[in-house]
Amino acid sequence: MAMKDQFDLLATKAQQALKGGGDDRIEAQHKKGKLTARERLHLLLDEGSFQEIGQLVAHRSTSFGLDKQVFLGDGVITGHGTINGRTVYVFSQDFTVLGGSLAEAHAAKICRIMDLAMRNGGPVIGLNDSGGARIQEGVVSLGGYADIFHRNVMASGVVPQISAIMGPCAGGAVYSPALTDMVLMVEGTSYMFVTGPNVVKTVTHEEVTSEELGGASTHAAKSGVAHFTAANELAALDMLRKLVGFMPNNCEEKAPAFVYEPGDESRPTLDSILPENPNQPYDIREVMNAVIDPDSSMEVHAEYARNMVVGFARVAGEVVGCVANQPAVLAGVLDIDASIKAARFVRFCDAFNIPLLVFVDVPGFLPGTDQEWRGIIDHGAKLLYAFSEATVPRITVITRKAYGGAYDVMNSKHIGCDMNFAWPAAEIAVMGAKGAAEIIFRHEIGKAEKPAEKLAEKENEYKEKFANPYEAAARGFIDEVIRPCDTRIKVIESLRMLRNKAQKLPRKKHGNIPL
Repeated sequence: MAMKDQFDLLATKAQQALKGGGDDRIEAQHKKGKLTARERLHLLLDEGSFQEIGQLVAHRSTSFGLDKQVFLGDGVITGHGTINGRTVYVFSQDFTVLGGSLAEAHAAKICRIMDLAMRNGGPVIGLNDSGGARIQEGVVSLGGYADIFHRNVMASGVVPQISAIMGPCAGGAVYSPALTDMVLMVEGTSYMFVTGPNVVKTVTHEEVTSEELGGASTHAAKSGVAHFTAANELAALDMLRKLVGFMPNNCEEKAPAFVYEPGDESRPTLDSILPENPNQPYDIREVMNAVIDPDSSMEVHAEYARNMVVGFARVAGEVVGCVANQPAVLAGVLDIDASIKAARFVRFCDAFNIPLLVFVDVPGFLPGTDQEWRGIIDHGAKLLYAFSEATVPRITVITRKAYGGAYDVMNSKHIGCDMNFAWPAAEIAVMGAKGAAEIIFRHEIGKAEKPAEKLAEKENEYKEKFANPYEAAARGFIDEVIRPCDTRIKVIESLRMLRNKAQKLPRKKHGNIPL
């Protein structure tokens, strides 16, 4: 074959691969309000940076007519590119090719990209849009999924892994995203479930739609499977680009910092942010936003367990992970969902060298049979475990209440926090003054002529002794009681001081977190 003919053949094959499942299927994809796999990569990555790997891969199956349905690329586009100049490894499933179904060759391409990411220390981003396992290839498809799952686990904590659900994700396909660090879903066009509506109806007789069962809003607010949701695919891809900016390339590096110009770091508005009534709610985000760099935050799990706020931000240009009780929802109480949400986020930050900034206003753990029977003991212990295990710089600011075991769990000095600050209004005690007085002085109150007045008297007595930060400060549990306006100054100085923190855990294979 002449050289020109060889070049022409190469060009023909490349063009064939670029067509995916063909014009008709591409048009059908667009009619659903969805972009194609290649269009998604074009918008996600820096312009002209994508380098495709495995473009000419094809399946080798001949069963059930598959030999007549051979598409170059086999339903997934894989390669590497850059986001804001930083190398990332990507795969984008192509629903126009056999419904994006996964089988031997398709899985091998994804595994190849994950292997390269591990060897070279770069984030992995998966754009999922697949009908699931390719049934015609049988157990080979299941083996392909398992190969990916295994790599997800091996990569966990080594390189960041992000999954964007851009279409259907059902059956075994959901477990790879679940093993990754962050899951993003697109509202209206994506869903995730282990068993679909038809199977649910057959087994449990429940009538439910795909959206109700596993849509973006369901997983964002009810299950907590989705960390982020986006209104459409363009917004989702922009969100992915922003998210990557808060993460390092791998566990050996730090997240990229922004150039920061120091200025007046005092925040006088914080001096008047707490309500006069200690039982009145306020939005902890207002405190956080005053302490972090302006417009630098990205909340994670915003709709799930809203009594806890977690997310990324920058302080003096450096990335931090923020964890905060939210007094505006359930008084900021710790419950099962809030504990799981915060524990997962803390462990991600610790895995990737992101310092933790914790704001505490917590009246305790949520009481009740529902919480106890569903395992609040184990689930609350997850957060305790996550903070205790974290070796990154850790800073805590107690704004108001820090009661009982929740004081211990929320990044206290006793479980390894580096710097603990408290505002003057902070109440650090075993429980609220009224409840404590009722227990400690119950006999005295019971014998009093006017029990209500005696209770009020003893309540004030307890408040004066314990409902303040000074007893804890006297024992060194609090490093400094500060005016709220100075919080940002203290956080910046603490982060600077802790920049070279080097702490190692005891030698072990791994711990046994209370799962």
